[in-house]
Amino acid sequence: MNLQEAQLHYPLANTLPPSGTRIEVAPGVKWIRMALPFALDHINVWLLRDEIDWVAGWSIVDCCIDAPESRAQWDLLFERELEGLPVLRVIVTHMHPDHIGLAHWLCARWQVSLWISGTDYHVARNLCAEDTALSGDMSADFMQTHGWSNPDDIARIHLRGGFYRSLVPQLPATFRRMQDGTLVRIGGRDWRCISGFGHAPEHLALYCATSKVLISGDMVLPRISTNVSVYPQEPEADALALFLMSIDKFRALPADTLVLPSHGKPFSGLHTRIDQLQAHHADRLSEVQAACSAAPCSAFDVLPVLFKRTLDFHQTTFAMGEAIAHLHWLWFAQRVQRTRHPDGVYRFTTRADAPV
Repeated sequence: MNLQEAQLHYPLANTLPPSGTRIEVAPGVKWIRMALPFALDHINVWLLRDEIDWVAGWSIVDCCIDAPESRAQWDLLFERELEGLPVLRVIVTHMHPDHIGLAHWLCARWQVSLWISGTDYHVARNLCAEDTALSGDMSADFMQTHGWSNPDDIARIHLRGGFYRSLVPQLPATFRRMQDGTLVRIGGRDWRCISGFGHAPEHLALYCATSKVLISGDMVLPRISTNVSVYPQEPEADALALFLMSIDKFRALPADTLVLPSHGKPFSGLHTRIDQLQAHHADRLSEVQAACSAAPCSAFDVLPVLFKRTLDFHQTTFAMGEAIAHLHWLWFAQRVQRTRHPDGVYRFTTRADAPV
């Protein structure tokens, strides 16, 4: 455990729910941990005891990618852990594949509605429907304009246009909209939606004041920092500014809130973790600005500044989005200036009048 983790409290210590089972973490709230085939090897999903129209059952929050192994995990849970009760609705915090991939399958199996923000539903629907070749070409061009030039890597990016659809093959045809401030009545308790930006188009965390429990999705994670990226569909976004503004909204919640993150273990110490995340990004921004003072830098150039470990191809695609997000924060804050060089690559240079 590193120093930052040691400043947080993990009420269950190192206990994890075994595959195909659940652990109760708060009244009416069950923790399920599902495997992912990535470096980030799991996602937490939550079963909330519920009642709709006098029918008792469960609400599911987030659902894993669509893969045979994921469906098998759910089948085992349905057999062992639902106490003979049905699923009543599927709630998704945001549109990333590990959160929404199996929503179509779950909603069809139980004949229930998908609850999600309108923005994330429509973005996910577009990604499921878009021309994969066009998507791959757009991503490759975007990465090249930010300095990733290895021909073999660029060829692989051209072929990744169908990556989202491979994990989220379809969506439910209809959805129930949630937005910031929406109160969702679950199991006799109100859960308030809290919107967040920078990680996903319109991420929604869920907070229950009665239980002082926050289902934080990916906005506040205990051990790693949330991926904050700029994407080719919005190439001049200031994603990091949106993310930092969003996590500050959680300071209004009680300090002893139990945080249920999508990755990692349940913890308390929400305000401490917000401080840590703000400080982390402030440090990275200072390092990136210093690098841009030494020489004009593309996003690819600052990858070693932001990431000290060796990155594989998949990790580099995410890291590039993060690098662009940090450079854009400095650019919008007028700490660096951006120039497109004759080779077509954007490079950033610290402004002479920029604050240190």
